[in-house]
Amino acid sequence: MPFTPIEWQNNKVKIIDQTCLPNKLSHIHIETIEEMFDAIKSLKIRGAPALGIAAAFGLYLGIKDYKTKSFKRFDKKFKDLIKYLSACRPTGYNLFWAMERLQDKVGQLKKYPIETIKGTILEETLKIQMEDQKTCQAIGEKGANLIKDGDSILTYCNAGALATSGYGTALAVIFKAKEQGKKIRVYASETRPLLQGARLTCWELAQEKIDTTLICDNMAGEVMREDKINRVIVGADRIALNGDTANKIGTYSLAVLASFHNIPFYVAAPTSTFDPKKRTGEDIIIEQRDKSEIENFNGKRIAPEDIKIYNPAFDVVPNSLITCFITEKKLIYPSYRKNIKKVL
Repeated sequence: MPFTPIEWQNNKVKIIDQTCLPNKLSHIHIETIEEMFDAIKSLKIRGAPALGIAAAFGLYLGIKDYKTKSFKRFDKKFKDLIKYLSACRPTGYNLFWAMERLQDKVGQLKKYPIETIKGTILEETLKIQMEDQKTCQAIGEKGANLIKDGDSILTYCNAGALATSGYGTALAVIFKAKEQGKKIRVYASETRPLLQGARLTCWELAQEKIDTTLICDNMAGEVMREDKINRVIVGADRIALNGDTANKIGTYSLAVLASFHNIPFYVAAPTSTFDPKKRTGEDIIIEQRDKSEIENFNGKRIAPEDIKIYNPAFDVVPNSLITCFITEKKLIYPSYRKNIKKVL
């Protein structure tokens, strides 16, 4: 990849401000947990795996200057910071997975000096980031085996390098297929209301010189009817134990259309996106975003002042509409209730 979405530099977190793309490649430096909260909430950084990394860095920024010699006070402060960051975006599981992993690590170090614990938190965060890089590569390799030369692939939202440590999940499959020399075409849905497909996915695919066509979200059914799509590949924000999958709002509609047109529908995600505490999609909390995202477009109001607005950020795809999951460990096929547990 010609860019790095998130990195640790000079005791700060450097991220690409994704709200500026595609018009400007702009970086910001984050020095406090409050700045990280804002960056996550305002979508300056987004994508389930990337949010896990960002949250881990945010916790370190929040705790690194905390002065105490008492593990009990340190542990309470750390848990308070976790609670604080947990409120920024409730649906994506990797954010919580990463923080729980750091909390477990801290719990193992009760007898160590506080400064040693702080150092271990940073080391573990960098380890999470490094693991994600390897995970994305593995997802790409396993998923590329599903892609045939000449395939035309529909993707949705952004599950590329910008959503991870730097290679992607759904787009990793596409990148790897291209590296294998396969001639592929990609249709990218714009992804209203914030246009992550148009702004981010198309930008990434252009960087890699992949044949890409942008379509409006409501054109997906027509391009399928015209036999222009061979398979659909999307990412995921949280996956229940039965395979029900939360992803960007609009994914459910694509899954229904793909099923009707007998097109394989693949979900590419690391095993860290599977939430063992959620039995079905009914248990997944769906984030509700501000109405301004819908009532305004390009800085101009497009809806009447008094109109009601409903703005869920995600929807849930029932497991019955998913052909298989592409993970770093293996491809997971039905029965999901049985086979997902074998991988976690």
